[in-house]
Amino acid sequence: MKLSMKKKKVDSGMDKPKNVISNDSKFAIVEGYKIARTNLVFSLTAADNNCVAVTSWSKGEGKSTATVNLAISFAKMNKRVLLIDTDLRRPNLHNLLKIPNETGVSDVIAQMGSFEKAVHHEVISYLDVLTSGAIPPNPSELIASPIFAELINKAKQDYDYVIMDTPPLGVVADTLLLKDFVAGYVLVVREKVTTHGDIENALQNIHLADSKVLGFLKVGCSMRNGGYKKRKYNYNYNNYYYR
Repeated sequence: MKLSMKKKKVDSGMDKPKNVISNDSKFAIVEGYKIARTNLVFSLTAADNNCVAVTSWSKGEGKSTATVNLAISFAKMNKRVLLIDTDLRRPNLHNLLKIPNETGVSDVIAQMGSFEKAVHHEVISYLDVLTSGAIPPNPSELIASPIFAELINKAKQDYDYVIMDTPPLGVVADTLLLKDFVAGYVLVVREKVTTHGDIENALQNIHLADSKVLGFLKVGCSMRNGGYKKRKYNYNYNNYYYR
């Protein structure tokens, strides 16, 4: 059966957001993601699973940017990394990375494109990206399909690490459909946005899905020090703070 899909237009003139880490990023920010990466590597090794999902409770918490930064940090180890946008309702990775979204996850599942051709290779060294693709009318059904399972299993075999940007837990249930593929979830929380109730709800939902949280990535914190504002990031392992 042929699926009818809306194509998502890409604004090719969009500037790359300053919060995506690069060679020009502040040392402390880059080191912060390195520490998060190191702790995730240990967790993934212990679970014998090279796939992780990054999520948040609600939209606007910086989840997609944090996911991109984690993927970039993993790629800096000279390991082959595939970053996948599994938010088929509100895709954003293609905007953050300034790459086309004409063919992606939904198109591969609907057999309207091949996995090999859909992947954007070497977006940066060692980092490949699979965007969400066309916006489908049935995202939950696509994520739960056997073809999606084949896609993820192939990715896990072909790459050292697979990192998935997922929809917010408090918005749709699609994220929990990924539980059988991942070692666990990284939960992005944002200062003065994410509430304690949001975190409790997220933990409860993940627990009821018989999965686990591998860690919290706290973003959006700022502090006054010496007359200027600094960014501060927190990953919950050993209560590290990145200033």
